[in-house]
Amino acid sequence: MDAKAADSRQVSLESDDKAHVHAHEGDHFTNPHNLNVATMDPEHRARVEKSLKRKLDTRCSLFVLIYIMNYLDRNNIAAARLKGLQRDLSLNDTQYATCLSILYVGYILMQVPSNILINRISRPSLYISAVMIVWGLISTCTGIVTGFGSMVATRFLLGFVEAAFLPGALLILSKWYTRKELTYRNAILFCGNLISNAFSALIGAGVLSNMDGVLGHAAWRWLFWIEGAITMAVAVSAVFILPDLPTNSRGFTEEELMVARLRMTEDVGEADTDSADQGVFDGFMMVIKDVKVYVLMLTFTAYVVGLSFNAFFPTLTKTLHFDDIPTLLMSAPPWVFACIISLLNAWHSDRTEEKFFHITGPICVGIVGFVISMSTDNVAARYVALFLQASSYAGFICFYSWISSSFPRPPAKRAVALAMVNAFSQLGNIAGSYVWDLKEDGFRKSYGIVTAMFGITIVGCWIFRMMLVSLNKKLERGEETAWATHADVAATTAHNEGRSSVDAAATTKLRSEFRYLI
Repeated sequence: MDAKAADSRQVSLESDDKAHVHAHEGDHFTNPHNLNVATMDPEHRARVEKSLKRKLDTRCSLFVLIYIMNYLDRNNIAAARLKGLQRDLSLNDTQYATCLSILYVGYILMQVPSNILINRISRPSLYISAVMIVWGLISTCTGIVTGFGSMVATRFLLGFVEAAFLPGALLILSKWYTRKELTYRNAILFCGNLISNAFSALIGAGVLSNMDGVLGHAAWRWLFWIEGAITMAVAVSAVFILPDLPTNSRGFTEEELMVARLRMTEDVGEADTDSADQGVFDGFMMVIKDVKVYVLMLTFTAYVVGLSFNAFFPTLTKTLHFDDIPTLLMSAPPWVFACIISLLNAWHSDRTEEKFFHITGPICVGIVGFVISMSTDNVAARYVALFLQASSYAGFICFYSWISSSFPRPPAKRAVALAMVNAFSQLGNIAGSYVWDLKEDGFRKSYGIVTAMFGITIVGCWIFRMMLVSLNKKLERGEETAWATHADVAATTAHNEGRSSVDAAATTKLRSEFRYLI
């Protein structure tokens, strides 16, 4: 062997060694059966991949139930108010509003730090489960508060802890599903939110109407205790059900994990892993230097303001002038309809690999609903308008996968981008609560504001799309690379593809074929 060949072999071995000491503790690339995905029969790989996705879909379906509990524990205070929470705690309207809004302070503060952490640990299932137990306990403790101070404290802590779930779940999904699959899986996750919108009032009504005075306690206290206990029970099951990473998740065969890693590598041309050279806050620094994230933050916040009608949906349904029980019952079907439309929209987005029109299309449908509500008092037309408004959530779901696909590598950057955009958008929830204080003329002024916000969202999406189109053209001309590659990540990429050493030409070819989804 000549000196040049020996040096080349040494570099390859050193790179492979670096891959084995990669950042995630617990990651492993062992291959006890000498499996080689590069030489795997295509039909056999298809069977392995089908088995992998079937197991993954089954286990990730628990995220839907977790999201339902996340939403219920956050918003059950509104139902509790109907049965005397505000009166029993002697809260004035300003203090009650503070109890509502303080949750978002903790929710905004914790999302980025939490996603930085969850991206660096090897067992995210344990992290999600532990976080869920804590927020279930805090929700339970809300049932024993005695005044304004204790309510503010528990609501702040609840938001602080609950903040870990949604961006964390989105990050975990993005580590398993390719860009062609992610939107539909995100839609399934967000069905938990939509189902909560449909039935949270009904669940609250059941508890509040049957538990008043039981063991000498007010019904609203039982609401917090019961829902908090259910949350903690679900959290225990999450330890055993939720997947971890494609490098170490239990319940999958070694072949399935190898195919899982290969799928993510093929998706964008590089292994979905961070370099050992990257520090804790490197992902954060990458994000704040990327102008794309600021466009997304402002656009998504406008979108959230436009969707603020969801928190006041029973009130808007009440403008149809039915009694309380019929109003609650009529509030559910629009969200069931929105759930179906969201799944269909997400499926088609994945099938066509298109984002912009699958986001702005539902927004335009929502605008039609707003215009109908502003322009007529006809009961049937206004009820149809509520269906159109709720269906605008379909684009919201697609937006999250656009964030993931626009910051594909390294994972540390994707984790921070998801959390930062989602956290900043919560300012839209705070602003939205003031939008719907404008009760004159059947909320016509409020509808005018959210229509304008949807218009801003469409413009922001178009600007972002033009940015990605420009970047794709530069990638085609070879004038720009989507991200920097490190030696140990290149070694992991080679390993995932079944290559014995780092082939710079092969790696460059794969990365040169990457294009942003628009």
